[in-house]
Amino acid sequence: MGKDQLESFQYYDIAATFRLPWEYDFYSGWGVGTRLLASGGILEGANKYALVAAAVPVLAFGRLDGRLSVDAGAGLAVFSNHRFAQQTYGGPLQFAVTLGAGIPLYGPLGAGFRYLHYSDAGLYGDHTIGADFQIIELTYHF
Repeated sequence: MGKDQLESFQYYDIAATFRLPWEYDFYSGWGVGTRLLASGGILEGANKYALVAAAVPVLAFGRLDGRLSVDAGAGLAVFSNHRFAQQTYGGPLQFAVTLGAGIPLYGPLGAGFRYLHYSDAGLYGDHTIGADFQIIELTYHF
């Protein structure tokens, strides 16, 4: 989204999704609900690293039998380092926008794909650049 990234990044994290109390099940076997996606990970770019912690409320839509789920949301992240050679995120506080989809594989194991965008949305000025990530997810449902 927005300007072209000046650096190439790798992002590794572990996340947990918590159900929030607002849900509605349709008679058709589909439902909609709210979740909190909390994650912590490492962002690497230009041989520099940052610890990243994020909390993103999402609106989830899916089948009640768990065969398919799709979610979208926006929240906040905190970076321990926001400068990566030519590219700066501007500051430690970042906005996170995400869109994801998942399917079950076997028992409690599942797989998914997530698009994630980190940006300061101009909070630290117009000289900053965010980054987009395409994430392959391996999930385990407790």
